[in-house]
Amino acid sequence: MIPRPADWRPGGPPPWADTPPARRASIDLAQVLKALGAAGQAGPVPDDVGNDAIFEAPVVGETQVPPHRVNSAVLAALFEEDEEARLVFTRRSVDLRTHQGQVSFPGGRIEPGEDPTAAALREAFEEVDLDPALVTTVGWLHPLQTMVSASFILPVLGVLAARPHLKPNPSEVERIFDVSLADLADLSIFHEERWRIPGRAIEGSDDNSFPVWFFEVAGEMIWGATARMLHELLGVVLSVG
Repeated sequence: MIPRPADWRPGGPPPWADTPPARRASIDLAQVLKALGAAGQAGPVPDDVGNDAIFEAPVVGETQVPPHRVNSAVLAALFEEDEEARLVFTRRSVDLRTHQGQVSFPGGRIEPGEDPTAAALREAFEEVDLDPALVTTVGWLHPLQTMVSASFILPVLGVLAARPHLKPNPSEVERIFDVSLADLADLSIFHEERWRIPGRAIEGSDDNSFPVWFFEVAGEMIWGATARMLHELLGVVLSVG
């Protein structure tokens, strides 16, 4: 269930709305890798982004929330099929403690002694039986904080040589599926809502509202932190701010 506030309102189109349809209609891995390089987000996770980096949290009301370290990581695994880059998703088990039944990327808490990449690969193996040896890490997205669990997550991008043969861990994952980046960039599956949380001040917002993004695709509703990761990834790949 999506916990919409009573005063939510529709938002605007995605940043890639003005991107020529031909560019949105077919996205291969070469385009993804080129875009990551141009954005400075290719290669290993820099120390000032992952590992022990500290990030300022937003102000809630008049209270400054203590700074956060990245404490979780997810693996956004891409592979190419029919010249289309495709992204692997899971739907979380309803028996989990947080984010029950939501669409996500495989991932979880960073254990002592791990870096974000190692944690993302380990979690992907535990959740969907993805052999870490099959993954070539190629880049990263910016860390973000979840609204519910207050985890500070770093998304790691990895490439697979072919469609993987995956098996869900039933205690954590209900479904594994994949979607092409072109389908995710389709304007018809995206919508934005503006939400407000009582007591939360949003810098730069006249009414203290903030955007919440949704992608309705493959019989699923992708929202929350995963949708925010997709929003950044598609913005990078389609070269929009």
